[in-house]
Amino acid sequence: MYPMHQQLPQAVMVYPIDPYVVETLMSVKGKHVLLETTRGGISGCVMEVKPDHVVLDIRGKKFFVRISEIVWIMPE
Repeated sequence: MYPMHQQLPQAVMVYPIDPYVVETLMSVKGKHVLLETTRGGISGCVMEVKPDHVVLDIRGKKFFVRISEIVWIMPE
């Protein structure tokens, strides 16, 4: 017989954080950069940096790029 209050295993989401990429992006906050991603290049001004994404301003529009998709960063 099963206990009435048996707990089922809970799924845990894991998002790898690359502290060196976050640190690098923080150092260029407010500056224009070229990011090479797994989907191609994107160029804009770094507005915000979070542990899992960066916000770029491209001609007045915000773009959210997942840090796990960034291959390299080049300040312009």
